[in-house]
Amino acid sequence: MKLPEVHVTIIEDKGCPIYSEDDTFQVSGITLDHPPEKPVCLILVDDLVRQFRDGAQGNPQRTFYCSGCTGCIRLDCRVNLFTRTLLPKKKTNDMAAIVNKLKKFEIFEALEKPEIEQIIALLKLKKFGENEIVIRKGEPGRYLFIIVSGRVEVLEENNISIATLGPGEVFGEMSLLSGNPVGATIRVVEAARILFIGRSDFKQILNKFPSFQMYFSRLLVKRLSFTNTARAEEISSGMTGMLSEMLPAEIFQSLNSNQKTGVIDMDLPRGSARVYFRDGEIVHATYDQREGTSAFFEILQETEGRFKFKPVLPEEHQENEPLGDFMWLLMEGVRVTDEAD
Repeated sequence: MKLPEVHVTIIEDKGCPIYSEDDTFQVSGITLDHPPEKPVCLILVDDLVRQFRDGAQGNPQRTFYCSGCTGCIRLDCRVNLFTRTLLPKKKTNDMAAIVNKLKKFEIFEALEKPEIEQIIALLKLKKFGENEIVIRKGEPGRYLFIIVSGRVEVLEENNISIATLGPGEVFGEMSLLSGNPVGATIRVVEAARILFIGRSDFKQILNKFPSFQMYFSRLLVKRLSFTNTARAEEISSGMTGMLSEMLPAEIFQSLNSNQKTGVIDMDLPRGSARVYFRDGEIVHATYDQREGTSAFFEILQETEGRFKFKPVLPEEHQENEPLGDFMWLLMEGVRVTDEAD
């Protein structure tokens, strides 16, 4: 039996022992992808199969209860509409108009019209209404999206908006290139028309057109630069964070790339630690009765604890020489950690 392509999201949790709100399942073909790092509930799997057997997709907003814990969770089933190709077999005039519009987007600028026409055959189009979710953080990355019209916002934890994207901009590429789950939720803020292309077709055009590789190389640098800057600004404001969300190496890289001055205070498993920065360079570190580079290398190995940045460097450390070249310190820290393991 082949199942329809459907997103199933838990929208109410009243004590389910396995899943929680916003956990998302993907039903497609003969497979069912469940939330990563969680066990499979065979009762729920059977419920889903029975719900969609014989190709009966039902209403996209349909809800039902898990028979294993009736009354505990409620599921919202959303049929995935990323299945209908709207662009193939266009008339000559229509095709020319589409090519001319896409040619204005940065992603297609370096391509010739015949090359864009080849790509059009692989593209699909979907309209999204205001406040509609395009993709959710944690879902498997399946598509590259290109905004034709309208606007979307990028949401991180607690639905905090960190960026807005408009016509010609793309999203979804990070998970396709890295193989990791989607890193942020994308929500429509102004009714939008969005082109999308599947993972295999995306890799095909990436290999076929070198200009695409150059575009995404530049885009990745831009994305990482934005992330590092945003993180550094958050840290420099005195924000407290968890190492489970941002590892020591990531914190230090953000401060280095943005040339920050101040002190990172950390509450770690073996006690308090401090790392001192001047203009992005590490000038001192203390941890577990160690000082200098040995303390810094020990801190790099930690994955649990809290941190807080203070944008003031104590007077006694203002004239300290850097412990070493920053990248050398990170690489040496990795080597020391490997030898310890």
